[in-house]
Amino acid sequence: MTWEVLTVLTVTLSLIGLLVFTAYPPDVLFVGAVTLLLVGGLLTPDEAFMGLSNPGMITVGVLYIVVAGLRRSGAIDRVATAFLGRPRTVSGAQLRIMLPVAGLSAVLNNTPVVAMLIPAIQDLAKRARLSLSRLLLPLSYAAILGGTWTLIGTSTNLVVDGMMRGQQVGTPLQLFDLAAVGVPLTIVGVAYVLLAGRWLLPDRVPMLRQLEDARQYSIEMQVPADSPLIGRSIEQAGLRQLPGMYLAEIERDGEVLAAVSPQRQLQAGDRLLFVGVVGSVADLNRLHGLVPATDQVFKLETARSSRRLVEAVVSPSCSIIGTSVREGRFRNRYNAVVIAVSRNGARIPGKVGDIRLRAGDALLLETHPSFVDQQRDSRDFLLVSPVEGSAPPRHERAGVALTILVAMVAAAGLGLLPMLHAVLLAAGAMLITGCVHASEARKAIDWQVLIVIAASFGLGTAIEKSGAATLLASSVLDLAAGQPWLTLAAVYLTTMILTELISNNAAALLVFPIAAEVARDLGVDFTPFAVTLMMAASASFSTPIGYQCNLMVYGPGGYRFTDYLRMGIPLNLLAGTVTVTLVPLIWKF
Repeated sequence: MTWEVLTVLTVTLSLIGLLVFTAYPPDVLFVGAVTLLLVGGLLTPDEAFMGLSNPGMITVGVLYIVVAGLRRSGAIDRVATAFLGRPRTVSGAQLRIMLPVAGLSAVLNNTPVVAMLIPAIQDLAKRARLSLSRLLLPLSYAAILGGTWTLIGTSTNLVVDGMMRGQQVGTPLQLFDLAAVGVPLTIVGVAYVLLAGRWLLPDRVPMLRQLEDARQYSIEMQVPADSPLIGRSIEQAGLRQLPGMYLAEIERDGEVLAAVSPQRQLQAGDRLLFVGVVGSVADLNRLHGLVPATDQVFKLETARSSRRLVEAVVSPSCSIIGTSVREGRFRNRYNAVVIAVSRNGARIPGKVGDIRLRAGDALLLETHPSFVDQQRDSRDFLLVSPVEGSAPPRHERAGVALTILVAMVAAAGLGLLPMLHAVLLAAGAMLITGCVHASEARKAIDWQVLIVIAASFGLGTAIEKSGAATLLASSVLDLAAGQPWLTLAAVYLTTMILTELISNNAAALLVFPIAAEVARDLGVDFTPFAVTLMMAASASFSTPIGYQCNLMVYGPGGYRFTDYLRMGIPLNLLAGTVTVTLVPLIWKF
């Protein structure tokens, strides 16, 4: 073993150990590992930073902008409601997520599928009060499993098939040939998640503050004449089990309907009184089909889709203390509308305009984005803070955003444009059509994920360049002792281990020539080895490093490195068993 191999393995194992046993940010650890290899002379600057210009990394980054356009237009909310429904249990939610996602990933690149659905599943978990950490890893696994159904399900399949055709080894594969293994593999994978997930998936539910310990607001919303909620029941409209909020009453034609039944249907002009915490009010503000009941919001100069919710605490020196919101002409004075008031942590009954303000009252305002900067040092308010994620969606752009998404998928799926080109055009279209603003697009990009992806390319290059990957591959294959079936298992194991440490494409490229040589020495058809190579390179379940889908859910799910090991290693073994058992039966040696 050369010093280069020893050094690379030491750095790689140290990186994995730090990821497993410490809470250091992954991007810092990855950049640190690549820096050590660069300083040690094992990587050139071009090799260390090649990931920054990698099309895959750039594609993921630009996809965040596309997803931001879908989210800000409300398109994701509409699709997810029909797509995911309203499951009541974790298992029900996992099943609703995994089956459709696997089908989508068979015909679409799985990276945009995961990127598009992460925000929708975050909303689903919040609405259904389910643990997000029990849903996002199954999302990634389903996308990975679905990619094994077809040649276009993942780029690795195309890479291996292209090498087979180029070197004229094995039998060329048709589009759906892989489904004979991929579909059974998916069935086993979904069953495993449903059965074992309840014990192996982490349950990290953010602790919601109890209503009695948080600031409670009462907010009145109205059903406009063009609302899509008209004719729907309270339950069908999704207003029955809002997290941190409840529907207290409905005012209809001057009559107050208390103790509202879940089956009561909504009518145009209904005024709905909700009581809840500020985060839930923000969720309500984004719901398509409801608008604040106060007419003052329609008199603000700023377009509603550009406004934000802001919390402001009234100062003892405020000039309108003792007067009502209406008498103090709050909108004219501050270019903001009071939509709810909380006093001593409790809601204040009655119309907002009639409430007489006191020092210490917490006001929930709908206003323009610059309000926070303008009033932060004002003597009228003690505290001014924006409510994150409170901007109302641009519902009128939902159809445009969905059209852009379909065009992007069609252009890439039909081979009209490379994936990167299609994504770049889609992101530009989202910006040009106003589905998302430039400032929102910048904030939507998860730079930590992109840094990890970019650094992982440098690490993978070091593992390959030093000879560590070849040493590992040849050592494992030597254990097969010339038996075709054992050799097939060795190909799977080698590729699987490399995929978890580097990338799926890099693992496939490394093992392909070794496996092809072994097949020639054994005098058998290479096709079973090629299919096994495809499956193993895609079956990356036990680390966030080997597959972009796993990495994309790492941060949003609040996962730790050990979560992937605990949940993924058994699935890796199941996937290997299914593949090595079925492949020789379908493609004879």
